[in-house]
Amino acid sequence: MQPLPSVDSLIQQLAGHGIALPTGRVRVDGYGDSAELSAELLDLIKSGRKRAGTGLLWAYEHDHEPIATTGDIEIVVDHHNQPALITRIVSSEVISFHEVGAEYAAIEGEGDGSLEYWRKGHWNFFSRECRRIGREPIETMPVVCNVFEVLHVLAPPGNP
Repeated sequence: MQPLPSVDSLIQQLAGHGIALPTGRVRVDGYGDSAELSAELLDLIKSGRKRAGTGLLWAYEHDHEPIATTGDIEIVVDHHNQPALITRIVSSEVISFHEVGAEYAAIEGEGDGSLEYWRKGHWNFFSRECRRIGREPIETMPVVCNVFEVLHVLAPPGNP
């Protein structure tokens, strides 16, 4: 996976298309660890079904990336590091994997929206992340649960 582009470079790119960001701390983020998963998750967001995302705190720490906080503006990039969405974090909390509940799983909007689906899919993803950073997944691993609102959906490159 390639490193995320800088906030400044993306702000300039967006400004070139006439898009100004609201005030607030700006971050760059992406979804998924493959082109297929990224496209699937971005499509769920664009459809209005997905309004939350979860990351592994250990991965943020390993990569020396600050975690999102309430009010942050996120430029969400696709798997090719092209801006796809602009979102605002409306709530953020760090909890243990096993503490994630059914209400949050439903807001995340993946699969059938059930907690069982959430746990299986996220266990698989976090297991891959743990391998990447040299950790073992455990039920108490800390995860960052972010609920967001979509501020802007960006056209794919080459589309108006």
